[in-house]
Amino acid sequence: MSDKFRRKSPEEFLQSIYKVQRGRLKIILGAVSGSGKTFNMILEGNELKKKAIDVVIGIVSASDRPHTIEQIGELERVTPIEWMENGIHKYDLDLPAIIERNPEVVLVDELSHRNRPDALYKTRLEDVLKLISNNISVITTINIYELEGVKEVAEKLLGIKVQVDHCVPDNTLSMADDVKLLDVTPEQILNRIQDGFIDEVHEEKRKRQTLFRRDNLAVLRELSLRFLAGEVNEELDDYREKQGLIGPSGASERILVSVQYHWNGSILIRRGQQIAKRLGGELYVVCFRLPNKKLSKEEETFKRSIIKLVDKVDGEFEEVPLTRNEVAEEIVNYATNKNVTRIVMGQSKRSRFEEIIYGSIINKILRKTRNMDVFIVADRTEKNGERVIPAKWKEDIKKNPYHRMTNQEVEEHIDRIRRGNLKVYIGAAPGVGKTYTMLREANLLKRKGLDIIIGLLETHGRKETFEQIGILELIPKKKIHYKNVVLEEMDTEAIIKRNPEVVLVDELAHTNVPGSDNKKRYQDVEEILKAGISVISTMNIQHLESLNDSVEQITGVRVRETVPDQVLRMADEIELIDISPKALRERMREGNIYANEKVEQALSHFFKTGNLIALRELALREVADDVDERLESWERKRTLRGPWRKQEVIFVCVNLRPDSVALIRRGFRIAYRLKAEWYVVYVQDHSPLTEEEEKNFENIKLLTERLGGIFEMYETSHHRQVVGELVQRLNEKNATQVIIGHSARKRIDEILKGSVVQRLLRAVRHLDVLVVADHKPEIVDGSKSNLN
Repeated sequence: MSDKFRRKSPEEFLQSIYKVQRGRLKIILGAVSGSGKTFNMILEGNELKKKAIDVVIGIVSASDRPHTIEQIGELERVTPIEWMENGIHKYDLDLPAIIERNPEVVLVDELSHRNRPDALYKTRLEDVLKLISNNISVITTINIYELEGVKEVAEKLLGIKVQVDHCVPDNTLSMADDVKLLDVTPEQILNRIQDGFIDEVHEEKRKRQTLFRRDNLAVLRELSLRFLAGEVNEELDDYREKQGLIGPSGASERILVSVQYHWNGSILIRRGQQIAKRLGGELYVVCFRLPNKKLSKEEETFKRSIIKLVDKVDGEFEEVPLTRNEVAEEIVNYATNKNVTRIVMGQSKRSRFEEIIYGSIINKILRKTRNMDVFIVADRTEKNGERVIPAKWKEDIKKNPYHRMTNQEVEEHIDRIRRGNLKVYIGAAPGVGKTYTMLREANLLKRKGLDIIIGLLETHGRKETFEQIGILELIPKKKIHYKNVVLEEMDTEAIIKRNPEVVLVDELAHTNVPGSDNKKRYQDVEEILKAGISVISTMNIQHLESLNDSVEQITGVRVRETVPDQVLRMADEIELIDISPKALRERMREGNIYANEKVEQALSHFFKTGNLIALRELALREVADDVDERLESWERKRTLRGPWRKQEVIFVCVNLRPDSVALIRRGFRIAYRLKAEWYVVYVQDHSPLTEEEEKNFENIKLLTERLGGIFEMYETSHHRQVVGELVQRLNEKNATQVIIGHSARKRIDEILKGSVVQRLLRAVRHLDVLVVADHKPEIVDGSKSNLN
């Protein structure tokens, strides 16, 4: 019987009534004091008041910044209760007064506050829960290190004692109906200190804790992004389970290591841990064994060491009895139930003849699943062991200090000094508030005396965004004649001629109209930066080139307009504009994103709750990874993702099928995280190429070059020589990892004609091999979904 027709139990009925009669809880989360939590809380309070909602202020930090206090405006305040502790003024909520006043919403700053000794409740969190139980909604604020478990992690990473008034339980965020992260870059926090926006009390904390060092701020920022991503991941799991969806969501990684109680078990677990850390994923370790078979003393010893190691690396271990002799099927079923994205296992020891007679677990797994990656660990791992990741890219390695610069090097050095700075606001989806925030920041910079203008703005008819233009100068668009139609585009030439200090350029991923000097807007931005003008821009996570396949897997939409990852890598600052899916859908219903006639279609397609949750998690993890990459370049030991091996060289082996682009994107993402040199290689075994093959050849070559890889083509006279040619070339290049796609051949064809994938797996047992999942979601033209 369908769940919606099932009669509720008495307990479920009471719980439903409770939910109706309780207030809502919204938490504004920040990485550190000074990130703007109170400012945003008051801003939201004023927005609600404009909608005729009864809002009062329960408490605002008395030591807060003047520009924040100015935002209070006409909001009503319930006078807090003042008390003293060690000569310091403190303030508690006047709980009875607020309950008697009975507003719809109350603003409560600093959720982690501990109340006076004689208060009715010991903590502010308990006060807030009391208000909610009285059907009063609460908007409140908290820093990431004020969560109990996170504080311990933060102190370990920072190497300092973090002073907090009181810690709240780790599950506090899961109590909230809505959590919004204020993602602020270290540079912005340090600028606020310099501009005097962080007052003397916070300055004293800064001196005592050294919390406001650039590297410490980066660590806390990454911690907040990753912690919220984990919360969002749990929300996504719950949603998918209720919807009956199975398999990976596409937003996060789950790594499964399949081991036996053998000497190489610890090697596989360590490799799995490295992968999980670098990809920000969860780690599962499983051992399948016959239930009636007694372990030998040696196996017992290996079992104890494996369990101890899994616990040490924060993985989850499980021993599963084999219900049948088909191990491959058991592994695949287990992985499917856990929503695993990548299976890690050791290389096969069998020869081709033995594999034909007895089969191979690896080959059986590859045949049984195509929606999971399979990572096969090289035999050489035992010999080489773990190595530490280099902190910087190869081009950052120090040159001889006595080296005299060439004329070309001098010019390049001058260009780097002259070049403007790039800041990019990223969102999980349209309508999160990127343009609004960009305009608000621009007006603040304008008031500070900076010469800042609008080069290109897309308000999409949103009134609240248009109102943020304020006093900013707008450069008129350039008119371009195309097929008897006059189209408008950003006037890059006029912007450079006007020569401001900063220019705002909306929608970085936009494709320019035919006839423009540049094909893409990010190329216009590159010209502006070279002219010494700084740029603030916006884009959504689905437009990042290397995430194209993940976004398609999540939404079923193939986004046509993309920005190469290199563009974001050269940005001086990247900032995430976060909003919960529930709040975003509400904004959509209110007509604040698209015109009313498009709302229902958007809500039932791209803006489905599951899509938005997954895209939000993807955005959180991507920005967290970016923070980590930048942190590695400052300080090698501070990365949250742990070590990787040095001197990785990756070979992405492609053919001329259209799905090769997914392999190339995957190769890039892995190479970027490993600081690796990477090649995309194609072996041509026939000529001439067909028209379609020529087209695909050009596509994979251009994509490789756009993502910063090295494309190489080799030739052989016969298809049976393809593997031999590949092995020779990757040995010449000292490759450490090979990335390939699933075999397109049927089982009978593999037996009769052989399989390139299987032959390659046998030939490169000294290397790591990643067989990439073959996702085939529904493809929808991005131009029809307002995503471009």
